[in-house]
Order: sequence, then C-alpha cells, then structure tokens
Amino acid sequence: MARPVILVVDDDPGVRESFRLILEDHYDVVDVPDGPSALNVVRTSPMDLVLLDIRLPGMDGIEVLERIKAIDDRAEVILVTAVKTVRTAVAAMKLGAFDYLTKPFEEDELLSLASRALERRTLEREVALLRSALARTHDLDEIVGEHPVMERLHGLIAQVARTSTTVLITGESGTGKELVARAIHRHGNRREGPFVAVNPAAIVESLIESELFGHERGAFTGAHQRKLGKFELAQGGTLFLDEIGTLRADLQAKLLRVLQEREIERVGGTRSIKIDVRVIAATNTNLKDAVSRGTFREDLYYRLNVVPIVVPPLRERAQDVPLLAEHFLRRDTRDFNKRIEGLSPEAVAALQAYRWPGNVRELENVIERCVVLADGPVIQLNDLPLDVLLPQQATRVRAAEALPLNEATDQFERQIVLRVLERVGWNLTEAGRILAIHRNSLRMKLARWGVRAPGGER
Repeated sequence: MARPVILVVDDDPGVRESFRLILEDHYDVVDVPDGPSALNVVRTSPMDLVLLDIRLPGMDGIEVLERIKAIDDRAEVILVTAVKTVRTAVAAMKLGAFDYLTKPFEEDELLSLASRALERRTLEREVALLRSALARTHDLDEIVGEHPVMERLHGLIAQVARTSTTVLITGESGTGKELVARAIHRHGNRREGPFVAVNPAAIVESLIESELFGHERGAFTGAHQRKLGKFELAQGGTLFLDEIGTLRADLQAKLLRVLQEREIERVGGTRSIKIDVRVIAATNTNLKDAVSRGTFREDLYYRLNVVPIVVPPLRERAQDVPLLAEHFLRRDTRDFNKRIEGLSPEAVAALQAYRWPGNVRELENVIERCVVLADGPVIQLNDLPLDVLLPQQATRVRAAEALPLNEATDQFERQIVLRVLERVGWNLTEAGRILAIHRNSLRMKLARWGVRAPGGER
C-alpha cells in the first residue's frame, strides 16, 4: 500500500527541513515555499495532508487554505502558526482545517496530530466510496412483490427501520437478504451514516479479525500501518454481517462482547474504542441447528436474533415472478440501451413454472442474459436458457394433456434439440451428429419452430 503524502508549505527552508526529518520515516513528504506553489502541487496530484504555515509571502495561509479546499475538499489541512489565537483557530475551522499547530512544537505532537488527520482522511475516503456504492444500490421500492408474504416483509422493514435494534435476516442464497438490510438502513435514522457490508466467509480466515476490528501498526507481520476495521468504518451507521454462521468460535465470543459492551479493541491495541453501530446479520443456514451442534454460540444467537426477518424463496411466491422479470427488464434495457418491449406470454409462463433454486438473483441473471442476446422487440420462449425451459416437467405434462400426440411430441423434440444446440454452441453440424440427423434436417426444424441461432448459423 502506498504511503500517505504530506505537503509542507513554509517560506523558511530550515522549517521545511525540520518537518521533513520528522515525517519522512513514516510518510512521503513534498515541500514548497509559498502559496502559489502549494496550489500547483494540489492541482496536479492529490495530497493526503497539508501542513500550512499561516504567514506566507504574498498569499497568507488562510487564503491558501480556502483555495486548497476549493480544489480538493477532502484534503486535510493543519495550519502552522507562531501565535496561538482564538481568531485564527475559528477562521481555520470554518474553512475546513483539521486543526492547527503552534510553533515551537514537539516531535511527538506533530506525529500525533498528523496521524489523527490522516486517519480521518482515510475514514472519509472509505465513507465516500461506501456512500457512492449505496447510491447505486436498490432501495425499499426495489424489493418487488405483491404476494402477501412480501407485503408483510415491507411492513416489518418499515417498523424495524425506526429503531436501532439488532436484526437477523434468514433466507436462502439469492433471496435478497442484503437488499433487505440496505432498505432497513436507508429508511432509518442512520441513513446519513455509512452502510458497511462484510462477508466473513469471503475473507482469508487469518485476516477476519483484522477486517472486523482493525489493527495497530506492527500488530503482526505485514501490518505496516494502522488499519480501521469494519466496525469503525460503520461508525454512526450500519454494519451488515453476511453469512454470520461461518464465523469461527473465538470471533463469535469477541462479537458477542462487542454487541454487549458497544466497544472494540483493534488487534495489537491496548485501549477500547467506543462504537455507535447498528448490526444487521444474515445467514442462509439454520443457526438453531448450529447451536444444537455446538458450532454457533447460543448466547450470540439470541443477541443477534432480537428481531428475526425471514426472506421467502422465490418458488413460494411465483406470482411475483412476472413483476420481478418486468422490473429487471426495464432496468437492463436502460443499462444496455436495448429496445425490448416486454416478454411473451409463453416466456412469462415458463418463468413462473421454473423452481428458481438461485432465487431472485438467478432470475435477475436470466433476464440480463435475455436482454443482451435477444434480437427482437419481445423476449420469446426460445430466448430463455434451456436450464429454465427443460426442468419444467409438470408444466410440460399439463400442456401436453391438451395437445394431440404429434404436437406434444414436436414440443418435446424442440426442447431436446435446443438443449443440444446450446451445449455445442449452436454448431449445427456437431448437433446433427449428436442427434443423428442431417444438418439440413436440423435447419428445417429450426425454421419451422421460428428459432434463429444467436449470432448467426455455424
């Protein structure tokens, strides 16, 4: 990781050299003698921290501070002054200075102040990224569904959002548990704070503790500088712990203490840090069973399960499939700049008949694929992946009951042919070999069914 860069602005070469000697063991240092030079540096390359003398030739420190903030509002600035005055402090703070340093100063004083300013810089940068990501995410309105169970879910989200109660969201993979967590955050009194999501299962086991609670410089090999953990990054907002059931036993104990005491301790640290964070956890496993097996702490389970929210699988609310499909279709046609008006009745029926083992996430991916590959203005049955079309045995049987035998046979034949074609990348020669029919016969069948090979015939 690159070292923070500090810009020193002072007209005294001796002072600039003193700053450099103190700082360069920890940071990269750039020094300039005046305000215009400082502004040129800030314009060309972002500085993490500026140490700015208030008495400069031509343009004083207050004016330089104001202009720096106009260029890069997130740059941290510490004013350096020989005289400590209330007026200077007030003016500096109003313009966004982090603090001010009075000459002469002790080395430890400078390093401590710089460290705190850079820590805030890091935190604000992380928060900005998180908020940017949050702005692109779904809101409560995007939890689509008219099934009674979804109406109850909407009501529960609205109730829970008004509190800071710990919530445990359960549901199969792909049901939208993080979406529910984000909706709770966005509709609560912590909406202006960060939403930080972390999945312990996706982190190297040896780094999970550091990711959650942070670490001090030198805490372990490779810890070259202090790192803020997810709890600190979520300060004043919400921390979403996904797949909480995968958390190892010692971290379960530490998490329990954090929830009880509302404070953390960084790895390698010696002091407790108070936190103000709402915790929302999620799992796709049965934590009660995990408690019975002894793999999950019972006391932690009850601490997390203050308000349980169950997100139903998509197969239990098939009536919502058309709504979700239309929702994803509108979004994807906009994102991919495609002109697609909707889905055919046959395609909608096929989507509703499918069991959706991957739940809403799978449906979202299917619609995106259809939008990308579809040529016509309407998504047709043959635009759907064969994984969606072929497992629908019950539906196909019911449909065949009302058909003459030759039509039912033709329907089944079509499914088999399309499955083979997709498997071989729509190579007609190879598909014909597998199906034991001539390429021309295969071409005639496709023409009769109104099926066109994606990207042209091969």
